Amino acid sequence: MPTLDFSRFRDPDKQNGFFEDLRAAARTFGFFYLSNHGVSSALEEKIATIARRFFALPEKDKLAVEMVRSPHFRGYTRAGWERTKGQADWREQFDIGAEREAVAHLPVGKPWLRLQGPNQWPGSLPDFKPIVLEWQNELTRIAIELLQAFALALGQDKDVFAPIYRDAPNQHLKVIRYPGREAAGSDQGVGAHKDSGFLTLLLQGSQGGLQVETDGRWINATPVPGTFIINIGEILELASNGYLKATVHRVVTPPSGKDRLSVAFFFGADLNADVPLLDLPAGLADETEGIDTDATNPLFREVGRNYLKGRLRSHPDVAQRHHSDLL
Repeated sequence: MPTLDFSRFRDPDKQNGFFEDLRAAARTFGFFYLSNHGVSSALEEKIATIARRFFALPEKDKLAVEMVRSPHFRGYTRAGWERTKGQADWREQFDIGAEREAVAHLPVGKPWLRLQGPNQWPGSLPDFKPIVLEWQNELTRIAIELLQAFALALGQDKDVFAPIYRDAPNQHLKVIRYPGREAAGSDQGVGAHKDSGFLTLLLQGSQGGLQVETDGRWINATPVPGTFIINIGEILELASNGYLKATVHRVVTPPSGKDRLSVAFFFGADLNADVPLLDLPAGLADETEGIDTDATNPLFREVGRNYLKGRLRSHPDVAQRHHSDLL
């Protein structure tokens, strides 16, 4: 997969070449490495260290903030308790969203607003919250800048997407550990899927496992120090009428005796927003292929409907406890 140097976007003399490479990477793979992104190596070290400290906590401390306690799908999930297409994913993780108050009076016809609400935080690790929120804020900044680059590369005003994220973007962060496969009975770290937001920014540790589907085969997204892996989400596919494609990817579990640490940030739109259909320039519009259709996973332009669908499927224990009326 290609590596794109983000400093080229910030240099007016190099922007056009960057846009060409961005479109090529997005359409060929839907994934690329991003270097010179502007997030400090010191902060990368802080988030990796606090992640290790969290997963090393006693099980009772992690279960005190288990996701099933949160109607907003926030908190800790044990390995094997999240599902992709009905199959267990062998990873333990901690999910964080935007720090907002729960909606007090849910309007009729908008059940996805149940997703808004406070995070859970591990009381036995007080440093976890400030470091994670600092990381979330920094990656939100980078994601917005990258989204502006995509807008310009598509012949749009740089802020064409701002109306659907400016007021209350969906900021979903997963701190993830994939244990070795000796106890899994399967190599599914996380099953094959697409991401639902605008963009995903992934920090990988040294252990590989991420694979991207290209032309019917799987290619390894080997960790490259100093980079994020970026991939396209379904919002950009919908907005571009398929000029940009959300790409199927998966993670295979590490071999016995190893584990894999990663931090995934999913930047998305306001739960109340509808995804617009962009008016692409003729040269790009001629290359659009329409959005992918899958009867088992339909795409909706209502942002909240797409997010809620994914959460209910991925965490059936949370869905059953807090949202049985939607099942």
